[in-house]
Amino acid sequence: MTLRRTATFAALTLILALGVAGPALSSGGGGGGGSEMPSMSAPQYDPVVEYRKGIEAFEANDYKKAATAFKHVVAVVPTHAPAQYLLGASLMGQGDYKHAIKPLEAALKADPSLIDAQRDLAISYIKQGDTAKATAQRDAIAVRKTACAGTCPEAAQIDAALGMIDAALAGATPQAFGPSRELRSLASVDKTYVDAVSLINEGKYVPAIAMLQGALWAAGPHPDLLTYLGYANRKLGNYETAATWYRTALAVAPNHRGAIEYYGELKLQRGDRLGALAHLARLEQICGFGCVQADELRNQIARASQSAS
Repeated sequence: MTLRRTATFAALTLILALGVAGPALSSGGGGGGGSEMPSMSAPQYDPVVEYRKGIEAFEANDYKKAATAFKHVVAVVPTHAPAQYLLGASLMGQGDYKHAIKPLEAALKADPSLIDAQRDLAISYIKQGDTAKATAQRDAIAVRKTACAGTCPEAAQIDAALGMIDAALAGATPQAFGPSRELRSLASVDKTYVDAVSLINEGKYVPAIAMLQGALWAAGPHPDLLTYLGYANRKLGNYETAATWYRTALAVAPNHRGAIEYYGELKLQRGDRLGALAHLARLEQICGFGCVQADELRNQIARASQSAS
């Protein structure tokens, strides 16, 4: 089933920033298992807006302000690896290596591929006098270096990380921290969003996922990105991963119609008809008559009932 973009990503970000319910995604698959319903309570802070505040403050070297903004993000979306990492980096910028450790560990738990987080975590351990844990992080990066053999896209990043850790272990003051990647503007995210949706419509889910995850660094935990990540993972059969992305989207925007629909559809697919009906009731409460998402989920529930009879 083809997905339709209902607006540009930049427009969706503006809508969210203004506190208006975002436009729904088109009909399609998705969702996650389990019978629970996400919270209907809006978060105290808009994590998308707070993330942009954090990026702006971080790039201006205002690490205290950046840390405050990123704390607001992870309070709503604790599994958002970019925000956890940037919170840790912001604390490092203030010289608070002790408190940088927890968010850096959380970033790596959410995304074990983050070389920058491994590097900065090792440096924070060194600053706290824990050379054993620092060496463990260094060794993990060294394993990646061996596997890479100088041919992977991360080769230079791996070498730089090892060099910084070794210098810190030798007693040198770290000269840099923070992401190796460029934190792109929302204009570039808009293009990434469009391109990723096009890839999804072509059934190219793996590259679409990579693009969407990259966009999370620039845009933060935007519910449309999170929902499309759920959709693409569901198409690949990664149901638990899809469920996590949908729950995250609904933690950010509890009334996001696309995420509610897709989450309900996968619940139906996995045999949780009551869960799907609960999502349908939620959609009917939110958007009422003429709601495309409610109509699609209702039709899928009816077809599933006919097949079962």
